[in-house]
Amino acid sequence: MSNVNKKSENIKSCIILCGGQSRRMGQDKGSMIIQDKPMIKHILSTLNHEINEVIVVLNDEKRIAKYKQFINPDDYGYTVKFVEDTVKNKGPLPGLMTGLENINSQFALVLPCDSPYVTKEYVNTIFNEINADCQAVVPYHDDENKLKTSEPLHSIYNKNIVPEIENLISKDILHIKGLIKKIDAKFVLIDNKKILKKEFRNLNRPSDI
Repeated sequence: MSNVNKKSENIKSCIILCGGQSRRMGQDKGSMIIQDKPMIKHILSTLNHEINEVIVVLNDEKRIAKYKQFINPDDYGYTVKFVEDTVKNKGPLPGLMTGLENINSQFALVLPCDSPYVTKEYVNTIFNEINADCQAVVPYHDDENKLKTSEPLHSIYNKNIVPEIENLISKDILHIKGLIKKIDAKFVLIDNKKILKKEFRNLNRPSDI
């Protein structure tokens, strides 16, 4: 194994998806003020000292410039990189691909920008579920239907799935659960003990706030 590969094994990466159009909310969600600060900064604070790098995926240069105005990478114990989504307005799957193409590690936790309730305990728990044989670690709610009740936007993915994502996008298959069906995924139960259900609450509409 090369020194590069050994180094990448020790890096914990997180991809935060901020490229959505936020139609239901009516405004950009990541920059919305929740409890006196932009929503994405709640996530960034949680990740502090738990991971080594964050890739923030945004849909254009204008939004990147906006986020750079209120996110100071020096405030956190990790590197922050802003990247533009390579395939726009096609949902989170292309954003996942863009993020994976930019990480310095083999695996990354993906999170949406509208989930401010994720805890550092969840971050550590989900990373500890990685093993050499899996291409994804996917939390789920119900043993009767793991895939249907899974949480693909709070999962970990291996960067070696990028070709599979490219293939799906070329066929206009854009559901992340369709991707999970095609890769070697390890499913982890959301048992409300080791992994809490509240971790997955997100804010989609003004009434959710």
